[in-house]
Amino acid sequence: MTLLSRLKTAGRVLLGHDTRKNRQRPIPAITRREVAEIKRFFPRDKFFIFGHARSGTTLLTRLVRLHAEVHCNYQAHFFTRRPLLKALVDSPEVEEWLSRKSNRWNHGQDLSAVMLRAAAEYVMEREAAAAGKPIVGDKSPSSTIHGQAVRDLHLLFPEARLVYIVRDGRDVLTSERFRNFVEESPYLGREDRRILKDLRGHPDRYITGGSSIFTESMIRRVSQGWSTNVAEIDAEGKRLFGRRYLAVRYEDLLADPFACMTRLWDFLGVSRIPNHLSGRIRREMGSNPDEEWQARRGEELAAFLTKGKAGNWRRLFTDRDKRLFKDIAGPMLIKWEYEQSEEW
Repeated sequence: MTLLSRLKTAGRVLLGHDTRKNRQRPIPAITRREVAEIKRFFPRDKFFIFGHARSGTTLLTRLVRLHAEVHCNYQAHFFTRRPLLKALVDSPEVEEWLSRKSNRWNHGQDLSAVMLRAAAEYVMEREAAAAGKPIVGDKSPSSTIHGQAVRDLHLLFPEARLVYIVRDGRDVLTSERFRNFVEESPYLGREDRRILKDLRGHPDRYITGGSSIFTESMIRRVSQGWSTNVAEIDAEGKRLFGRRYLAVRYEDLLADPFACMTRLWDFLGVSRIPNHLSGRIRREMGSNPDEEWQARRGEELAAFLTKGKAGNWRRLFTDRDKRLFKDIAGPMLIKWEYEQSEEW
């Protein structure tokens, strides 16, 4: 192999685009015996927070780790964003190495699941150990892989706990729109940029649904992605994790944060929940680092939308926006009790 071809191959692997060589067999699920063995080295209880982007995953992370027994950090994306944790063993060469008969360490089994689990365990436990906390989790938004993320998680962490936070998809759409505007995302097209320019010059046109801040294609893309995400992750979470699965509505977290967090901490298995955490929760919710960052980045746009509030969509959706969103995600809004019927 020439030096140039080696460099090209390395580049594809690093970017997650090397699709020429994939492992020949699926990764085997970790066994109960292997789970018991690995917990001797990594004993802390594990949990994972999933949720569509702009659904409150970051807020939930900031709150859950206020408890003295719980550590949580951000976005390892073991199972929720490509190339994914399983890319570490996604080649025939690695598969053969971990399962070859002459490798006496594997006791005749494919070690892929054990290797992947050990890698994720170390990433999480080294911080939890330093913090002296017995429960540790990762929060990674799950906006594109949906149900497969839950299946991949269960393959390696069948005894872990899964928390899924859901937010009204119309507010998810609105929050994503303003984040892209504030950041002036490179993915904004010509029509997006026209709307952004007009919004800056004539914000009054967009208040109470006068003109739409969305393109039709964005409404269709986000409403479909949100509806699929909520349907698949909730269904797979219940099917695979059972009582180790908990769904949390973002709006319930805003309405009664201490009650919501008490339920979550109980679910994670903490020994006790001190009352003083109620005050710490209120103070933490009074701070919004994302809102402060967006205000510095785009003050006039940040001021247009109150960050983190429920129901922002109501003063911004046009009749067309409502119709498009309802056509795709209306049933999911009803299922999660954001609406009682299609008449909204």
